[in-house]
Amino acid sequence: MNFNMKEAIEVLERTPQTLEYFLTGLSDGWLQCKEGEGTWNVSEVIEHLIEAEKTNWIPRLEFIIQEGESKPFPSFDRYSHLNEKAESSIERKLLAFKTIRALNVTKVKELIVPELHLELTGSHPAFGVVKLRELLSTWVVHDLTHTAQIVRVMAERYRADVGPWQEYLGILKKK
Repeated sequence: MNFNMKEAIEVLERTPQTLEYFLTGLSDGWLQCKEGEGTWNVSEVIEHLIEAEKTNWIPRLEFIIQEGESKPFPSFDRYSHLNEKAESSIERKLLAFKTIRALNVTKVKELIVPELHLELTGSHPAFGVVKLRELLSTWVVHDLTHTAQIVRVMAERYRADVGPWQEYLGILKKK
């Protein structure tokens, strides 16, 4: 096992600042581009991250601590952010993400006593029994996944423009 609470917090604390630095001030061309039909643009990815902060990570963590495996914790609708058309700027979205993430990291630090809580189990509505450590690990990898997605979506915008160099740009390789 590689999970380390201190290292997990390092990534969780840095994601909002990393995205803020990378995305603030970019033109809509970068923020609205997509990889294709049914994919998310950069702005929608940030909205998804905000929604996960509100309704996924901390509620599930608290549910595991309070309920254990007695009943499944509520499902997370990964697409709910698409139902609300947020008209705010990317800067406001990033500020909202940064604010709620700071509160959530503080809650994690207050709630988790690693040697006591990490192996606590809960009941996921689709997977069955899961450990709190697995939830926290997933939260970190979720951040990394969406950071990579943002970069990949932005790179896709220039796919045709790089010409023959596409061969050397792994981010543009189709899997």
